[in-house]
Amino acid sequence: MELTITSWGSVEGQDKPVQLFTLTNTNGMKVSVTNYGCIVTSIETPDRDGNLADIVLGYESLEKYLGGHPFFGAIAGRFANRIKDGKYSLDGIKYQLETNESPTVQHLHGGSKGFDKYVWDYSIEESEQETFIHFSRVSPDGESSYGGTLNVVHTIGLDEDNQVHYNFKATTDKPTVINLVNHSYYNLGGHDSGSIDGHQLKIYGDYYTPTAENMIPTGEILSVKNSGLDFTSMVNIGENKSHVPDGAYDHNYILHNRDVEGEYAFAAELYEPNSGRFMTVLTTQPAVQFYNGSKLSNKPWIARNGYKYESCSGMCLETQHFPDSPNQSHFPTTRLNPGEIFEEKTVHRFSIK
Repeated sequence: MELTITSWGSVEGQDKPVQLFTLTNTNGMKVSVTNYGCIVTSIETPDRDGNLADIVLGYESLEKYLGGHPFFGAIAGRFANRIKDGKYSLDGIKYQLETNESPTVQHLHGGSKGFDKYVWDYSIEESEQETFIHFSRVSPDGESSYGGTLNVVHTIGLDEDNQVHYNFKATTDKPTVINLVNHSYYNLGGHDSGSIDGHQLKIYGDYYTPTAENMIPTGEILSVKNSGLDFTSMVNIGENKSHVPDGAYDHNYILHNRDVEGEYAFAAELYEPNSGRFMTVLTTQPAVQFYNGSKLSNKPWIARNGYKYESCSGMCLETQHFPDSPNQSHFPTTRLNPGEIFEEKTVHRFSIK
């Protein structure tokens, strides 16, 4: 394992320097991540001929990330996904969050200054088989209008088995809500190879949580069977999307947890036939959000080497708790109390088929 650290600039109003960390294993696989927003800027993996390509969407400089982006590779929090009308209550205390998603007027991914907008502290853990970067910060009581001082550690690592690790751990001094995810967009053909419609996808979930027009769950839990949402076996994404409105996926799938590997359950598998790249997602989280990047054409995102990302240039598989869980008592709880530890882990395993 090899680790290089590069100075990557600074963020106005924040005194911590921004660094770029590049982890390389002996197979030649590389992962680059910065302590600004815990953003994974690059993942390079080999195809079946041994050729490396960057398979996540992103930028080559801090300045571009500071100019705005649709959560390319970043952490989303304190509460990832959506909370209805930005409201939740705990123990009779009502909290009003920012309703920062303009099309839906809902609270999204922690607000306009969520965890993705901060420069994090870090420590490094290295061994022959794996290297982990432990990013940490304290989110004070009242930050983005959430209650409770939250101590957060987000660990991102690479090992010699071509596995990328995304681990979360947090504690609080008073009751709060928490839902943390990594928001990388994947294109296993290469970030500049066009649409992900030719990828094949399997999701280990038989049910999903349907939403209203405002993207908030209705509270129902429905089967994916006999619909364009059915990825219970490996299916071509482009073929399936003709059976969903506007060809747009942004759905929360409930993982059935029948297929497990130690503490992890299988969440998804993704295959790109031209390159042979195969990605397996395993997690301790109860759900995964499949977003096919259908809205990427809403703004001109100019990536590395001047490449422009269009609709469906990349897709997200965000392991998570359910959207709007603080307002849906029958969903798995996202409440964190003093004395408890929030801990979730996800692995993205890369191979060739």
